[in-house]
Amino acid sequence: MRDYTEEQLERYSRHILLNDVGVEGQERLLDGKVLIIGAGGLGSPAALYLAAAGVGTIGIVDGDRVDISNLQRQIAHFTKDVGVWKADSAAEKMRAINPDVNVIPYNKYLFASNIKEIIGKYDFVIDGTDNFAAKFLINDACILGNIPFSHGGILRFDGQTFTINPNESACLRCLFDKPPPPNLVPTCSEAGVLGAIAGMLGTIQAAEALKFLTGAGELLNNKLLTFNALDMQFRTITVNKNENCPICGHNPTITELVDAEQAVCDLK
Repeated sequence: MRDYTEEQLERYSRHILLNDVGVEGQERLLDGKVLIIGAGGLGSPAALYLAAAGVGTIGIVDGDRVDISNLQRQIAHFTKDVGVWKADSAAEKMRAINPDVNVIPYNKYLFASNIKEIIGKYDFVIDGTDNFAAKFLINDACILGNIPFSHGGILRFDGQTFTINPNESACLRCLFDKPPPPNLVPTCSEAGVLGAIAGMLGTIQAAEALKFLTGAGELLNNKLLTFNALDMQFRTITVNKNENCPICGHNPTITELVDAEQAVCDLK
């Protein structure tokens, strides 16, 4: 058990007071390693909350720079950050919130050629990406690498998320099999998105990561959580592991990572 400074005991006091977290749970957070893929609408709130919680090592991946249209929902970025790499912009805010954490920005996109090397260094992955090709690549890499992860997506007034525990729970391909054809689903720039929806979904994903690291509560394994903010209706739909899933089923046909055709679908 590490020796906490007075400042750390005060900083994490509200965690330590929780019976399901306590000093041991906070210790697990400080020893934990979480990778956030996408520093946009979902990744921004997740990054800030994980840093505030004291997750010891947080990687954040994004190959884009901050655009002024991002600022309506991507709360890790300020007006002064327009033109800055998103991962660097988010890392600056995370370090400002909590100097205890080690933040590692990756100013790049993930592909079949580099994703294994990066995700293999982390205990848990948060998918905050903006297209189906990336989401299925993350799913496949995490399943093959046996790394738990949180899937999330938003559009207009709607959000959805569930957590995948490889070899135990349903994965993205159990539900959707493969990405939709390009241009089938509108982008946020075409259909719009209420900015606060990103915060609602991203914080749920952060909570899943914190629960995973501390062992508190039950994860959204085999549960698809959906919500619509217009009427504030939340639903939890039970999903089952598909025995014929092409990557986690009994006879998988996907054994290597492949870059899928980029479907245009902004979900972040």
